[in-house]
Amino acid sequence: MSQIHPTALIDPRAQLADDVEVGPYSIIGSDVSIGAGSIIGPHVVIRGTTVMGERNHIFQFASVGEDCQDKKYKGEPTRLEIGNDNVIRECATIHRGTTQDQGITRIGSRNLFMAYAHVAHDCIVGNDCILANQATLAGHVHVDDFAILGGMVAVHQFSRVGAHAMCGGGSIILKDIPAYVMVSGHPAETHGINYEGLKRRGFSKEAMQALRHAYKVVFRQGMILQDAIAELEQGELLPEVEVFLNSIKHSARGITR
Repeated sequence: MSQIHPTALIDPRAQLADDVEVGPYSIIGSDVSIGAGSIIGPHVVIRGTTVMGERNHIFQFASVGEDCQDKKYKGEPTRLEIGNDNVIRECATIHRGTTQDQGITRIGSRNLFMAYAHVAHDCIVGNDCILANQATLAGHVHVDDFAILGGMVAVHQFSRVGAHAMCGGGSIILKDIPAYVMVSGHPAETHGINYEGLKRRGFSKEAMQALRHAYKVVFRQGMILQDAIAELEQGELLPEVEVFLNSIKHSARGITR
């Protein structure tokens, strides 16, 4: 049985699973769908075409599915899609997409968005990511699985943060971050492989050693990028190294070095 506070304003056309909890003074719009086991705290606003999966927990004063802040946006119908088991903390903001892109902002599952984190229009966030307090994604940013953005990290529009990357607090991300890499600074620079993060997630010693070697070839031997990649590809590559190299080769904005 749903637990909806009498002061909450829920459009009768919204679709809420039977056991969804909604706190005092929250507002849920007509085109919102919220899956089973979800908890919507007090003073939350969820608008637009927003489709949420199961067991998501949104804390007070968060704004989810609002119109984006892109001046080109003229009220076109766009979407926000959110997976399962996400935690969206106080005052976080997540905006819908624009027709200049695919019209959808997508959030995967098991992500943590800490207080005041911001996900702008047309962003794609994978699974198991963490955006710490006041981490900010500009429009069209992609964040791959298990990436961590420290407090007050700012990511430039159209940039990509690779899987298992670690961005130190206060970093300004102007270019793509390859998978598995640690960066920090203003602007951000690379500081090695995210060894501790990979260790905690059960990566083998062989994989971590191979990634360290690949990192040194790409970032620390003074080679031009194409030559470094060609040198590594001469040998047999572990899958993790292939992911690392592909995140570099497919970069659209150039990589952080």
